[in-house]
This record gives sequence, structure tokens and C-alpha cells, in this order.
Amino acid sequence: MKKILAIFLTLVVLLFGGINFGLAADLCEVCDGEACAPGLSCLEGVCQDPNNIVFCSPITHKTFGDLIDAIINFIFNIAIVVVPLLIIIGAFNLLTAAGDQKKITTGKNIITYALIGFAIILLAKGLIAALEEVLGVKVGG
Repeated sequence: MKKILAIFLTLVVLLFGGINFGLAADLCEVCDGEACAPGLSCLEGVCQDPNNIVFCSPITHKTFGDLIDAIINFIFNIAIVVVPLLIIIGAFNLLTAAGDQKKITTGKNIITYALIGFAIILLAKGLIAALEEVLGVKVGG
């Protein structure tokens, strides 16, 4: 019974206690100074009511295509850093194998799968560009 009461009181505080989840159109708009709606002020680059706590959505993309482009670019940037590291780790396994067939296989697999993964990421980036060209539609930003 105490747990149910605690959950209920927490929900009441969250819903009616001055916490706003940024559902209104004027909230969570990016501002650069004083360009906010009346009653709102620019706090940390976002239009907010100074009397309320505002939780804004971290997704700032306006279209689904922009979101997909951002995700693919993020994965591509991570891959640019991770793939060379994996190749170095695989090469280290090959160099330190000293005839151990298991270590040689592990090193080859690491390098092979890193290159295959990077090729898939490159194809994903190129496939979107090719589909845009063939279909004549702009998917991303």
C-alpha cells in the first residue's frame, strides 16, 4: 500500500507540480537572446517559462529524412574512429600469435568483420544517395 501511495504522490507532483514536458508550441524553441514568446525567457538557448521546469525533446529534426540522415552520419563518424582501432587490434593479434592458430583466426576475423562492417556503413550512405537520385526525391537534409 505504501508503494502505491508513493507512486501516486510522485505522479501528482510530476504532473501538477510545475514540471512541463514541452508540449506547447512555444516551449523548447531555440532562441538567441530575447526572441521568445511573451512570458517566456531565453534560458540556456531554449525558450522557457522561468517558473517551470521544462523537459524538451532531444530530437530537433523537423522531418523523418533529416533524422535518418543524422543517425547515419553519427554511425559513420563513429565507424571512422572504431574501424582503424579494430584493424590495429586484429593486427596486434596476428603479430603476437606466435603460431597459435586460435589467435591467428581471431586476428583475421577482427580485421575481416571490421572491413565488412565499414563497407556496409558506406553502402548505407551511398544507397540513400543513389535512391534519391533514381527516384528524384530528397529524403534527407
